[in-house]
Amino acid sequence: MADLKIPSINNRSKQYLFKNKLSIRRKSKQRLIKESFQMLFFAVVLLFINYFITQKSNLFNAFASNIYAIFNNLLSIFGYLYEIALLLYVIITMLIVFILFIGIANRIFRIIRRKTNKIIFRQKI
Repeated sequence: MADLKIPSINNRSKQYLFKNKLSIRRKSKQRLIKESFQMLFFAVVLLFINYFITQKSNLFNAFASNIYAIFNNLLSIFGYLYEIALLLYVIITMLIVFILFIGIANRIFRIIRRKTNKIIFRQKI
């Protein structure tokens, strides 16, 4: 065991720990030009699509009222969800109560049936 030599990372300084692990290459000019033309193409396509959207000013003017309507609708949705949750709670509790009443009736029926069917044997002394 003493003959094993385990290399220690602590012997190296931290600046050489990740040396030659990352490939740092610059992009060629041809690749940079190609990427810039691709970006130009996508920018022109987006402008072209934006140009065909009509009534942009009406969309900007109606933005605040649309946001208000969204929040108003969200509040009504939460109100409806509350009512639905309350209804589900009532239905589930009624089912539980029904099951409990069935259990109560079953136990009482068992108790009454035991007393009537009980056979008593008397021994004469």
